[in-house]
Amino acid sequence: MTRMRMTQMIKTVYGNPSTVTGLSLVGFSNHPPTEIPLFFLFSLVYLANCFGNTAVITLVALDASLQTPMYFFLCHLAFLNIFFSTIVVPKMLFNLLSSRKVISYDLCLAQTYLALFLGATECFLLTAMTLERYVAICCPLRYRLLVSWPACVALAGGAWATGFLALVLPLHSAILPLCGPYVVDYIFCEVPVPLHLFCADTSLLEVMMHVGGVGTVLVPFLLIMASYLRILIAVMRIDSVQGRVRAFSTCASHLTMVTLYYGTGLIRYMRPKSLYSAEGDKLMALFYAVLIPMLSPFIYSLRNKEVKGAVRRVIERHKKTKTSDMKVFRH
Repeated sequence: MTRMRMTQMIKTVYGNPSTVTGLSLVGFSNHPPTEIPLFFLFSLVYLANCFGNTAVITLVALDASLQTPMYFFLCHLAFLNIFFSTIVVPKMLFNLLSSRKVISYDLCLAQTYLALFLGATECFLLTAMTLERYVAICCPLRYRLLVSWPACVALAGGAWATGFLALVLPLHSAILPLCGPYVVDYIFCEVPVPLHLFCADTSLLEVMMHVGGVGTVLVPFLLIMASYLRILIAVMRIDSVQGRVRAFSTCASHLTMVTLYYGTGLIRYMRPKSLYSAEGDKLMALFYAVLIPMLSPFIYSLRNKEVKGAVRRVIERHKKTKTSDMKVFRH
């Protein structure tokens, strides 16, 4: 489907371009035979995402042994994963089944701002989780003092507040005039995807985006790398091989998530323009907006003995409660 045809479709559906309220969201419409299989695949991934992350939050709430700073931050990350996928996947699934691949301009702006807000928040949450691991390994004797509950609440609140500040910076873009083409060749609206829609000079907006990117992506990334460098030095000083393995294992899940999240972002935004590919960008967007949120609870929990033990305890308590209820009912 060409851009000209898509633009004509938008004109037909929404009227005059000067008052356009809808955009064509290309998504996977260039590959019609794959749309139905992709619908079922992404539906399963989204359900697994919601189930896995909700299970993490529920398990931490039910088991006292998991109510620690590390799992406190993990609950915030789980909620963010559900939120992020929910602003992307349902609309994508609807368009996969629809003959008209359109998105309202208001929803497009909402997706753009929420993706920016949640992306910045995730950067700082991952940083907070890294700092918690740094203190646990490098300053174990001062852990309870430095990683107190007020400090954890302040760090988590600061992550969400910083995400909100990143959201406020480009809000004036909502009043910029549109001149088309009214086509978003992507799977959802995300900065800087809608920039080509504006008629006005967007140089100020682009500068603000770059400044915000340095503050919300580069600075947290450097903090994470510096922390893991110190962690590596501290672990290598441990005499026992078993002690080194145990120390590394406490960081493995988080380091995997950091690598996946920042690796995708760096490939997308830091690669040379000669390697730009619209289809490649869609695949990367799928990775960090759909797949990583689904993988997160499994990466953190699959090989975690604490989580497995908590699952067993919750199941056992449930069985005991059910058994006692049955005895009361029989009597």
